[in-house]
Amino acid sequence: MSLAKFEKNKLYKVALGLAIFTIIYNVAEGLIATYLGFEDESLALFGFGSDSFIEVISGLGIAHMIVRIQKQPDSNRDKFERTALRITGFAFYVLVLSLVVTSLYHIYTNHKPINTFYGVIISAISILVMWLLVAWKRNVGKKLDSDPILADANCTMVCVYMSIILLVSSGIYELTSIPYIDSIGTLGLSYFAFKEGKECFEKANSDKYCGCD
Repeated sequence: MSLAKFEKNKLYKVALGLAIFTIIYNVAEGLIATYLGFEDESLALFGFGSDSFIEVISGLGIAHMIVRIQKQPDSNRDKFERTALRITGFAFYVLVLSLVVTSLYHIYTNHKPINTFYGVIISAISILVMWLLVAWKRNVGKKLDSDPILADANCTMVCVYMSIILLVSSGIYELTSIPYIDSIGTLGLSYFAFKEGKECFEKANSDKYCGCD
């Protein structure tokens, strides 16, 4: 095996490892965030955790994609990836609908979370972890000159944006107890979840790798 091929295989293993870590992290984050969001009656934290579970489905498709392009760099998406994308897109749309309806109901009833302290902690950790993943994925993608891996890195940035929304809304509420902040933060999460769902269906119906800009 040539040195160049050996290095490429090594980088693909790193990319696959990052994809698997992302899946495991999202499972753990989803379990913790939904539980604490439910206990503290924080819709933003609960919605954030629900989004993490959907990201797991997407992550399975990404891991499969990396294995595919390592074996056949010029191949197009296969049936498994397209199915994973459609399931992910549908799940995002269901999440958006449920979060928007519940947010509006909470605004109407003047509902307030018990506290949003854990939203601050979880979002801060998520920002750090996801930012490191973005940087690492971009580094690997550039070395492999791989548009799919670079696109995945850019899509991971959406998780950073959603974490920032959770951090800001949870932080403001924790400091001020201003009504509707948790619901407004949830609507912000819904906006990004809708964009992700829309892009999943676009990807499923084409062979292009969008950068999730």
